[in-house]
Parts: sequence; C-alpha cells; structure tokens
Amino acid sequence: MKSFACAATLQPDPASGRNGAQPLEDDVLSLQTAAASTAANTGSLVHAMTSPTEKDISSEELLVAVLNSLDDDKAEDIVQIDLRGKSSIGDYMVICSGRSSRQVGAIAEKLMDRLKQAYGRLSRIEGKETGDWVLIDTGDVVVHVFRPEVREFYQLEKMWMPSAADAASADPAKA
Repeated sequence: MKSFACAATLQPDPASGRNGAQPLEDDVLSLQTAAASTAANTGSLVHAMTSPTEKDISSEELLVAVLNSLDDDKAEDIVQIDLRGKSSIGDYMVICSGRSSRQVGAIAEKLMDRLKQAYGRLSRIEGKETGDWVLIDTGDVVVHVFRPEVREFYQLEKMWMPSAADAASADPAKA
C-alpha cells in the first residue's frame, strides 16, 4: 500500500485569524487526485454512490424487507405497485398509511434504520418533519407513508395503478 507525504505549500491564513498556516487549495486537490488515481489503479476505489458495507440485494428482496417493516410497525392499507417498464424512478412503489403524524414519522424512521442495519442501505427521506406525507427513497423501492386524510387527497394509487380499461386491453380474454 502506498502512502502519500503531504508536500502541500503552506501559507499564513490572515482571514481566519489563526497564527498557523493553511495548505494551498490547489496543492490539496492535487494530492486528492493523485490518491484517487492510485486507488483506481490498484482496484480499491469504491463507487461513490454505494456504501462500502452495502449488500447487493435484488429489488424483490428489498420489497419484502420494506413490506415486513411496514407490517411490523402497524402501517395500514399497504399497497405495492410494480413500476418496472413504467418508470425509471424504481422497480416498486409502496403506499401505506399511519394513524397519526407521529406514527407516520416513526414508520419511516424505523424503515430506514432496519434497511441500514440489515443491508447497509442508506435511504433518502423527505417530509419527516411534518409527518403528513413521508417519502423514503431506497433506490429500487420508493415508499410513501401518509396520514389517511392526505393519502385520500392525493390518491397516488389512482395515478400509478393500472386501470380496469388498461388491464382489459392488455388481456383480450378479459375484454
């Protein structure tokens, strides 16, 4: 393993008011670029978008983990929608309800914690502060947790689920 000596040029930093010195930005960037280049050549560069401990699981396994977590936390009216071939935002969408803002936030927080613990999967979350509608993006599965009134207002299921007319045209035997 190679190690890099810091050969950055130091200059006094009057703006910070400290007596110490700061390395020049260009020198620091050059050292970082050299370190990344060496790591890439030795094959030790980890992809920037994945956690080093993230386990490789299929979208179906992730969906099962999400559904189990929601069920454990007493989420209500759980609906799963297959998005494969319809959208590039993910393979599945899950919509569910919590009875209160507090429960909606808790369901979302527990789901994120469980996915992080079990799979090393870091999820992104939006809306947890208000607790009316929380979106959790796990990558392959997008989860919406609503309060019942907010869910009724937005009706995401109607937007994403196939309608009866679409199902009939896809399957001529049912028409």
